[in-house]
Amino acid sequence: MPDQNPLFPAFLKLENLRVLLVGGGNVGLEKLTAILRSSPQTAVTVVSFSFLPELRALAASHSRLRLIERGWLETDLDAADIVFAATDDPALHRRIKAAARARRLLVNVADTPDLCDFYLSSVVQKGQLKVAISTNGKSPTVAKRVRAVLEEALPDELDAVLQQMTVIRGRLAGDFAAKVKALNAVTAGLAGGRAYEAPATRRWRWVALGALLATGTLLARQWEPAKKPQA
Repeated sequence: MPDQNPLFPAFLKLENLRVLLVGGGNVGLEKLTAILRSSPQTAVTVVSFSFLPELRALAASHSRLRLIERGWLETDLDAADIVFAATDDPALHRRIKAAARARRLLVNVADTPDLCDFYLSSVVQKGQLKVAISTNGKSPTVAKRVRAVLEEALPDELDAVLQQMTVIRGRLAGDFAAKVKALNAVTAGLAGGRAYEAPATRRWRWVALGALLATGTLLARQWEPAKKPQA
């Protein structure tokens, strides 16, 4: 449908790729921070005439981050798998895009959606759980707002749930249908439904409930007022 977001969502193993970032100013710092926040082991080469102190500080703490203090050269693309153009020079961005396309490299161009092969999404992360949010480049502000809402709504304990679910799934026996049924029972409590209860626990729960009802009936009978004799 024409009014839907046509972007294809994917999560990249960026640490297996060689990243070229052109730009050492505020925009370059923003892109680099986003890259290293999600994939801190990524090899990134940053090319720029100058670098912000904050960007140099990142380079000092990341061994796979390399700074080259000069202008961009087309040969920089020889050692790149994916490219970020993050300068204040639109003409340079167009040259980078054209050269990258000729080499079949994917490019993200700052503040120029028409030149982008992909966008950076707003990300919510709770341990191993990662949620990416896209507005198809229409409104980064809305994406950031949705991210803030989700960060507050999703509890940090979700990561522990994921770890436990992996163990539970590995221990389940039976065919696929039985596993799905058991997983549904285990996770029902998360959705507000009836949580999983082992058969032995269920049996003793009914025994205890029956005993309580029987005891209650006896007590009620003891406290009943004596019937008056008929005239």
